[in-house]
Amino acid sequence: MYLSIKDVKPVKDYLLNLTFENGEKRQFDMKPYLNIGIFHELIDVSMFNTVHISFDTIAWNNDADLDPELLYQMSQSL
Repeated sequence: MYLSIKDVKPVKDYLLNLTFENGEKRQFDMKPYLNIGIFHELIDVSMFNTVHISFDTIAWNNDADLDPELLYQMSQSL
């Protein structure tokens, strides 16, 4: 079972502050993903900043999204 994401805030240096359904706050670093496929478009900060909640995870206006399990496993506690 995975935790849904309830809030996302883009911050400087391609970091995302995430709040999960259990109230836990974590930070996810997008930099390692910016040279992979559709995520390359997120180098444009204006596109990166379009991040929003989509169902139980996050997505961007270019239709990129990430699995909530990955977001939890690869993020750091705040």
